[in-house]
Amino acid sequence: MAEDNHLDPAVLAALPPGGKVLSVFQHGRTNWSTGYKIEYEVDNEEKEYFLKVLDRARADEMARGEFESSKALIQHIPETIVPPIAWGKYEEDQSKAFYLTHFRYLHEQLPTNSQLLSIIKKLHQSSASPTGKFGFHVTTFWGPPPMDNTWTDSWEEYYTRKFRSALEYGQIPHGRDEELCELGEEFIRKVIPRLLRPLQTGGRSIKPTLCHGDLYDANIQIDSATNQPVLFDPCCFYGHHEMEFQCMRAARNAVGPAFVNAYKNEVGASEPQQDFDDRNTLYSIRCDLETVGMWPQWLGSVKDEMRRLLAKHPDGIDGFKEEHHVAAEAEVVHPKSRPELGVGARDIAPIPVYQAVGLEA
Repeated sequence: MAEDNHLDPAVLAALPPGGKVLSVFQHGRTNWSTGYKIEYEVDNEEKEYFLKVLDRARADEMARGEFESSKALIQHIPETIVPPIAWGKYEEDQSKAFYLTHFRYLHEQLPTNSQLLSIIKKLHQSSASPTGKFGFHVTTFWGPPPMDNTWTDSWEEYYTRKFRSALEYGQIPHGRDEELCELGEEFIRKVIPRLLRPLQTGGRSIKPTLCHGDLYDANIQIDSATNQPVLFDPCCFYGHHEMEFQCMRAARNAVGPAFVNAYKNEVGASEPQQDFDDRNTLYSIRCDLETVGMWPQWLGSVKDEMRRLLAKHPDGIDGFKEEHHVAAEAEVVHPKSRPELGVGARDIAPIPVYQAVGLEA
């Protein structure tokens, strides 16, 4: 899109009628989308909008996924989500799609752990799956990778589906990796049942709650006008609330184990509590496999974590024995031997991340 005030008719139709476009200029870019700031005048009042344009396979699904995710989140944490306005396909170029929202001046600063904790606690405790199942009503996208959100009663089934998809995506850069495939199949047979099946058996249960789905430093900023936290770029699903912490294990993120442990201390861990840290590792492995599909240099560290859990749980579900006396010790720790995966794992780009969503330096 040239900076000539031209907007696709589909975007214009989503803006207030009777207005005038004052300016359109690029405002940020990721590896899979381009952002624009729109200055618009209607009824003698100037308004600002943020337009995300996607030009890749399944662009319209990506736009819809973000729209529906933001729409779901704003019902529970309205003060933290920029209201979504519209999504759709371009009329002039059907290969492109857009997501339209209000423009906010954000700055690259993280809220305190206590501020963020109150937001995420409210989201998890006030939300409930409309079907009572795990999933979401549309496909969402974790960056480029699609998330299969087909509804299911079983959290183990839902996570296994996501894990298999991540295994496939992680092999895109270099083709089939036999070692990873073998590790993955053994992992699915042993580790996933061992850590997830006890959540919904033996009289235990978990409630499918709404999760942001991609909660990490680059998707959390501060609104300059209100000085309040803003969350964006969601990839929502109704799932086990501990999955929300999948991006927080590595030391590269400021929002990390300290936040996760603060959440656990205030809200509590799911039973069996003894598995809290291992579940966090399990969830982080799915996150990192998707990342490897974009930045393959970190595959070795992901395999190491898979081997570590396999060595710890060689008997799979048959090795499960609840140990109430160790529950208080099961906190998230930094894996000391694990190499860092990089900064802003899904947003390594030629320009700063904050420019992609209407942020100021």
